[in-house]
Amino acid sequence: MKIEQFEDKGLAHFSYAILSECAREVVLIDPARDPQPYYDFARAHDARIVSVIETHPHADFVSSHLEIARATGAIIRVSKLLGADYQHETFDEGQSFGLGKLIFRALNTPGHSPDSLSIVLSREGQAVAVFTGDTLFVGDVGRPDLREKAGSLTAPREELARQLYHSLRKKLLTLGDDVLVYPAHGAGSLCGKALSGAGSSTIGAEKRGNPMLRELSETDFVGELLQDQPFIPKYFGHDVALNKAGAPAYAPSVQQVPRLAPQAPLEAGVLVVDARPEAAFKRGHAVGAINIQQGGKFETWLGSIVGPEEAFYLIAADEATRENLIRKAAKIGYEAQIKGALVGSPAAGAILPTLDVAQFRQHSAHYTIVDIRSAAEHRNEPLFAGSLNLPLPELRERAQELPTDKPIVVHCAGGYRSAAGSSMVAAALPRARVLDLSEAVKSFPVGAGH
Repeated sequence: MKIEQFEDKGLAHFSYAILSECAREVVLIDPARDPQPYYDFARAHDARIVSVIETHPHADFVSSHLEIARATGAIIRVSKLLGADYQHETFDEGQSFGLGKLIFRALNTPGHSPDSLSIVLSREGQAVAVFTGDTLFVGDVGRPDLREKAGSLTAPREELARQLYHSLRKKLLTLGDDVLVYPAHGAGSLCGKALSGAGSSTIGAEKRGNPMLRELSETDFVGELLQDQPFIPKYFGHDVALNKAGAPAYAPSVQQVPRLAPQAPLEAGVLVVDARPEAAFKRGHAVGAINIQQGGKFETWLGSIVGPEEAFYLIAADEATRENLIRKAAKIGYEAQIKGALVGSPAAGAILPTLDVAQFRQHSAHYTIVDIRSAAEHRNEPLFAGSLNLPLPELRERAQELPTDKPIVVHCAGGYRSAAGSSMVAAALPRARVLDLSEAVKSFPVGAGH
């Protein structure tokens, strides 16, 4: 037996290939959008992929389960509660299947979603691992607030939180302490709020160290779980539906994105997502463009700022980055929305002025200060007295609320978000003087009440 964990750092996503060495067969769990790494794994081990299991219809990434099944003949296994639109076999509690000396057994573990599964892997009658999807993470548990309106089976967050309490305690924690825990996400995922950076754990280690598994009443668990959950990106509901239906093949979808010449005219009224470094963007960019810089979380912020039905142009600094960004957009199912991808800047019609940080430090009252961090960050780590809190995911819709009688300074915690935020405020308020505090924010100590 061999368990291979695949990590997508941008989405903090873990997927798995489980190989039966005697049968030369592979089972995949929660594969990412690009199927090639799984094909490579099977080929390297002279094995064939025979099944793909989805622990639930994912909100934060697009799965390649349907593409893999069509290419290999593998059986897709999902809970009957998912209501999948593609050909599949239902896989629910009481059901199992074998692969050589391995047995895969389904547990229905609702809570993160009503249709969540955990998969117990046994070898020669002994449970050795459990693939927990978004039910149990290392150091945290799944959020219960993503399926109030998405998917074929919906439920209020309070009800899902109660279900999660019982799924954890009556299902997962009854497994042996030495059973390995393999979750679908790690630190940085928006599917939980305090995930560890570790890729795996054990049931025993989680009993001892996971704060959500300590002795809590159901009421206290629900209250604590629902407090200060991260924002829900715009694309999450879209991806639940796309995964329920099955996504189109990855490589052809990426290839169909139009690649435009550097100075190609852009259609008026279509959003421009400019992923170049902030310094280049501020020197000149298309009027109304938003600066979502290429970086480790590009796809998350793209899907948080741009709606799932909204067409956009994509601008990159060079050709290699352009291809990388298109692939990142495809990971969340946004490749079909790209009206054209180009290198460099189209005819630059706008600039963002540079903030005089020394002057701002001395006379901060002369500016309207906009904190685009989350409400929890704004509350727990105050930076500027009297600042207005408009979290970045809400900023496009709320920028018009800002007063324009003074220059507007936008800040976050480190500079990445404020580059996007300042560009969004400037696009919404073209007559205002908009400035980005950028990385200089780090020189202002938290709690000083400037």
